[in-house]
Amino acid sequence: MKVEAPKTPTQTYSQEEAFQKSLTYFKGDELAARVWINKYALKDSDGNLYELSPQDMHVRIAKEIARIESKYPNPMSEEEVLGLLEDFKYIVPQGSPMAGIGNKYQIASLSNCFVIGNGGMSDSYGSIMKVDQEQVQLMKRRGGVGHDLSHIRPKGSPVKNSALTSTGLVPFMERYSNSTREVAQDGRRGALMLSVSINHPDAEDFIDAKMTQGKVTGANVSVRIDDDFMKAVKDNKSYTQKFPIHSDNPKYTKELEANRLWNKIVHNAWKSAEPGILFWDTIIKESVPDSYADLGYETVSTNPCGEIPLCPYDSCRLLAINLLSYVENPFKKEASFNFDLFKKHVAAAQRIMDDIIDLELEKIDDILAKIDADPESEEIKGVEKNLWLQIRKKAYEGRRTGIGITAEGDMLAALGISYGSKEGIDFSVEVHKTLAIEAYRASVYAAKERGAFSVYDSEREKDNPFIQRLREADEKLYFEMMEYGRRNIALLTIAPTGTTSLMTQTTSGIEPVFLPVYKRRRKVNPNDKEARVDFVDETGDSWEEYVVFHHRFKEWMQINGYDTDKNYTQKELDKLVKKSPYYKATSNDIDWVSKVTMQGAVQKWVDHSISVTVNLPNDVTEELVGQLYLKAWEVGCKGVTVYRDGSRSGVLISNEEKKEEGSTSSIFPTKRPAILEADVVRFQNNKEKWIAFIGIIDGKPYEIFTGLADDEDGILIPRWVNEGLIIKNKDDEGNSRYDFQYENQRGYKTTIEGLSHKFDPEFWNYAKLISSTLRHGMPIEKAVDLINSLQLDNESINTWKNGVARALKRYVADGTKAKGQTCANCDSTNLIYQEGCLTCTDCGSSKCG
Repeated sequence: MKVEAPKTPTQTYSQEEAFQKSLTYFKGDELAARVWINKYALKDSDGNLYELSPQDMHVRIAKEIARIESKYPNPMSEEEVLGLLEDFKYIVPQGSPMAGIGNKYQIASLSNCFVIGNGGMSDSYGSIMKVDQEQVQLMKRRGGVGHDLSHIRPKGSPVKNSALTSTGLVPFMERYSNSTREVAQDGRRGALMLSVSINHPDAEDFIDAKMTQGKVTGANVSVRIDDDFMKAVKDNKSYTQKFPIHSDNPKYTKELEANRLWNKIVHNAWKSAEPGILFWDTIIKESVPDSYADLGYETVSTNPCGEIPLCPYDSCRLLAINLLSYVENPFKKEASFNFDLFKKHVAAAQRIMDDIIDLELEKIDDILAKIDADPESEEIKGVEKNLWLQIRKKAYEGRRTGIGITAEGDMLAALGISYGSKEGIDFSVEVHKTLAIEAYRASVYAAKERGAFSVYDSEREKDNPFIQRLREADEKLYFEMMEYGRRNIALLTIAPTGTTSLMTQTTSGIEPVFLPVYKRRRKVNPNDKEARVDFVDETGDSWEEYVVFHHRFKEWMQINGYDTDKNYTQKELDKLVKKSPYYKATSNDIDWVSKVTMQGAVQKWVDHSISVTVNLPNDVTEELVGQLYLKAWEVGCKGVTVYRDGSRSGVLISNEEKKEEGSTSSIFPTKRPAILEADVVRFQNNKEKWIAFIGIIDGKPYEIFTGLADDEDGILIPRWVNEGLIIKNKDDEGNSRYDFQYENQRGYKTTIEGLSHKFDPEFWNYAKLISSTLRHGMPIEKAVDLINSLQLDNESINTWKNGVARALKRYVADGTKAKGQTCANCDSTNLIYQEGCLTCTDCGSSKCG
């Protein structure tokens, strides 16, 4: 029987209607409600909302899954699928599948992540620009992208063009990074992973690119490290880099001390959490798809978070199973894990994942039809069309899936097991082993009913370590796979669940809880005489502090008879946490060696990879970071990332961190650093093109200069320059002078002198005023209000004012309420900042610039 696709909904709802309904759905959790509305609720390009709450979304997804199921034997009904999805309890499609399934208003892919790249050692400008265009085309369809740069010849290599020698790969890192920053994806930005082999002669420049130049802010970077390099590090020996990498007849070689480069990797990771490390030989050796490398399935890079190593033009869709939901009698002595229900749902999840591939193939056909219908020439459309044809081929042939988990930390706590303990590691391994076996069993049964992936060959896979572990664990399953094949080339991953965990209201992915208790501040209405004032900020606004409990910590409190409404002191909170199963089990508490040991043990049962971060306190040594990396390699991790507290700005802090009495209100160093990273923002001042140079410290604006993009002296800031450095110098007379330094496309540094005088003598006082308020901690949105309130006469100055305000809006935290602003669409005053734009929470309309 033919099942028709569901009709596109036509009834629309206001932002407030959806918020109130979703707030009820999430039991008062405002953050979860806002995240769902902004990222996953069905909406069109005009901002019209067609879903009131996640229940509508789950019905939409269930209808589509059931439609695909009806094409195959023994189909699941819509009701069965809905029962698995409702309340985010058991099975949770992640990101792109959640937003895109059944969505007729956007032509977007259902894949969360892609890897692209040219065949062989292609490194011409044509191939480099082709990759740039491909990543943008994928990002506009909502996908995250990864690609490797090891094919680009090293710096100084001879080339047969006007440059004579190659610039190396670093300038192209910046190009790809900038392209990523320019692509919007409905409330978020594109995501990019750039990788390079440690065997490449430019690997050191790659490792330093984000450190010394403050660049490549639109990409994550990881180094592909082979076993030979790790052995050289361990044995304190030299290591030979080559180009082409790992070639028997390289055109270029470079010998270095392995430990010197290793120490640089460790130092940079300690300082900035990058680069990440990919243990490449482990990845390739364990990879089931690499059994088909000669058929186009050779793994070359990973997605932006590193959990899916992929071949060029393959993609993956992600789904998480909520582990907490299988704990019966949670947080009680009799708590247990329902393995039988878990096995049943893993089989259903794998089946749903295979259905989503069919839905993705439909989406790709829609994208191809859109490309064909576009009025542009075939020459212009060629790269995009070819890209999607290749992606379609890989999805159809390999049918790759990405089943993962969330709530591992909460699952262990609910069972009374300490995260990172030997008992915790053993239990987690048992859960993931069960998940692997049952997912592969479901894929074998699907092959029996629906057919195997088209290039399946048991002979190719027989020596793969992962397949051999499956055989040892369940020989019957192995021989059934030999007989019927498998529906999917690879099946499993553990991704960071991010916003998904906000909606499941659990810990994220495989991670422990970040904090069981933290504090937020609520602004006090000056007219409310009964309100409690706990904090007064530098602008004189009063705030009340209130405790926020992690949802499952609160559940533990309720089950154990603790009052969740009481206003606890810090001492009382500390005692509560000490009694709970979350004690010494937060991301900063657990033993770091145990965490990488757990990751390595679980990795044995995950055919793709695991995204996990080892959180370290601020005072750890670089030596410890190096030891953790080495341990991760030894225990079989495929990749590892460390984060040292405070090495990046914008991270949550605990309740106990308070401003010291008598401290300055400035959020910056009391003395201006000699060199600042800078962002460049262009704007129109009347009919002239102007530029704002914004000095940055820890990701926050510190000062601002403005000027003509092309001034009287003919100084032109090239269009491609988005970042650089502001350097404090002295002029010939000994006066202070600020210069802007950036690199041109050939890697040569160019300096524009005297920003404060050459560029904006007319507006210097205004810029000085704004810079002063920024340095002394004025919130960005208030600095924007200050700029807007300036009473200036000249129309061109007013336009300058608008341009500077727009430049600073980029740094306002998403969700900040905008004061004194009115929605042009519905006259509402309920506007918030999102991605530097003003977004109305009533009608959803957005105004940028």
